Parts: sequence; structure tokens; C-alpha cells
Amino acid sequence: MKRYLVMRRIAWPWSRKDSTQNESTPLLPKTESAKRDIDEEEAGQLSIEFQAGTNNGQDSPALARIQHYYSYSLMDYVLKYLLIICNLVFTVLGLMVLGVGMWGLINKESFAQEKIASIGTDPMLILVTLGLLLTMLCLSGCVGALRENCFLLKLFSATVLVLITTQVLLTIIAYSLQEQVEGFLRSSMLIAMARYQDDLDLRFIVDEIQSNLQCCGAENYRDWENNIYYNCSAPGVLACGVPATCCVDPLENGTVWNSQCGVGAQALDEFTAQSVIFLGGCLGGISRWIVQHEGLIGTVAIVVLGVQILTLLITTRLLERIHWHKVYIMKS
Repeated sequence: MKRYLVMRRIAWPWSRKDSTQNESTPLLPKTESAKRDIDEEEAGQLSIEFQAGTNNGQDSPALARIQHYYSYSLMDYVLKYLLIICNLVFTVLGLMVLGVGMWGLINKESFAQEKIASIGTDPMLILVTLGLLLTMLCLSGCVGALRENCFLLKLFSATVLVLITTQVLLTIIAYSLQEQVEGFLRSSMLIAMARYQDDLDLRFIVDEIQSNLQCCGAENYRDWENNIYYNCSAPGVLACGVPATCCVDPLENGTVWNSQCGVGAQALDEFTAQSVIFLGGCLGGISRWIVQHEGLIGTVAIVVLGVQILTLLITTRLLERIHWHKVYIMKS
């Protein structure tokens, strides 16, 4: 004895609608309940035709109609392999980010016994985590689409939905809590400056910010007093100075970087110091940069969000087509 499962197809905006008329179609439009009753009658009739055809050992016309109706279209194949290629590209990108993070941890000997306790605050750990999550997410989408695995595709689509929701919520929170965000940036900048000489990653980040935005310190150049090496009461040549990336002309019209160009800059008055170093802080520089590039930032954010939404829609479409394509005869 054979059992059959006839499931009603969920209507999606992109799904092809059956507009053909038959003798049972009335002139007046059907109500929703009437349409539901007719669909149930057609499903029952389809099941009867199924059983009659298979019991006689012949191919049922209903089976042929279902197989034809749920066969993949060219667009389905295009969307499937587009999803595979996109996820494969981002999987490679995630592996590269993961590799850079692991290279940074190994190169700095962060796994050494004397440094393992502070590995949780290592900036390279962010790259490792980001690369691992991106690789796992995109790999699940790639394999799920390639193998038509509904579990992996559902996991992928759910994760993408969570990412979209999180990004929208973070944008709303950041816009509504601007003062708190500025305070967080200021404290983070001061912490990075305090650990400037002890952490190569933080030194690189601070140097890049100061040299590219032409700024010095968080609020102004005197914030470097928070660093024990640049404090005016500290011993050594760096006392009362600032890093070379604060200098207006660190090359001093030459080709060799002068790492001592900021020595003693904090002891100068502002009028004299402005010809040697940048006086303005980096928080103001970051704010100005955001205002100048807000159009580009908005465009990139919309494109990234749009790609994620499009990926979610493609995955949903593929899940639907896989589900209906796998309607088959269960042999008892």
C-alpha cells in the first residue's frame, strides 16, 4: 500500500500564478473560503487519481502534473548557483581574516605562558572571531545550497536575519545615544594611548588615526600625559613629548622619519607648538570625517543591508523550491 502527501503550496510574490479557467470557475469572484474549499477538493481528487494510477501499475497523470509543476526552472538554478558563488567568495574572505588574526597572535607570541592571561584583550582576537563566524556562516550557506540541505539553509537564513536585525537596532541605538557613544570612543582612545608603548596593535591603530586625520590625542595633544612614558614627570627622553605621528612634518622635509620630532612638545605653549605638532584631538577629527563622508557611509550601509536582504530572499525562494521539489511517493 502506498501513501501520498499532498501539500498546499505557499504563495510568494515571485511565484507564478495559475490564471487558467475551467468549467468550475464561476463568473463572480470567489471568496477566500470558497477558494479554500475548491483547493481542498482538487487536492482530494489529485490524491484519488494518484492511487488509481499506481494501483493499476500505470503512471498517474496526476503524478506527471506534479512532477512537471515542481520541476526546477532556469531562474531557480541561476539563484542557486549565485548563492553558492557569493557564499564561496565570502568564505574565502572569512578564511583570510581568520588567517591574519591567527598570524598576528602567533607572531606576537600571545599564546606564550606569560601572555596567555591577557589574550582576551588582544585586538587580534577580534579578527579571529570575525573570521571564524564569517567562515562558518558562509560555508553553511554554500554547502546548504550546493547539497540542497534545508537544515543548513534555514540556519543560514536565520543567522542572516539576526544580523540584519542587529545592524538596524545598533544603528538606531547609536543615533539616539550619540553622547554615550562619544564617551565610549573617548575612553577607548585614552586607554589605547595609555597602552601605546606596551601593545603593538594599539600603537598601530593610534598612529594610523593620528597620521591620517592629522590630530593628536583624544581631546588635544596634552592627553598624552596619561601615558607613563610621555608624562612630564617621567624619566627618559620621551618625557613631556608626543609620538612622531602627531608632528606636522615628521620627515622634516627629508626622506628619513624623525621619531624624535615630538620630544618636549607638551612643554611648549600652544602658539609655538602649533608649528611642530597638531593641536586638535582625534575625536573632533573623527566627527569631521563622518560629516564629510556621511553620503558615502550611508550608501555603503544601504548596499550592505540590501545584499543581506537579497541573500535572505534568495535563500527563502530556494528553500521553497527544494521543499516542493522533494514531494515524492513514499513506498510502504
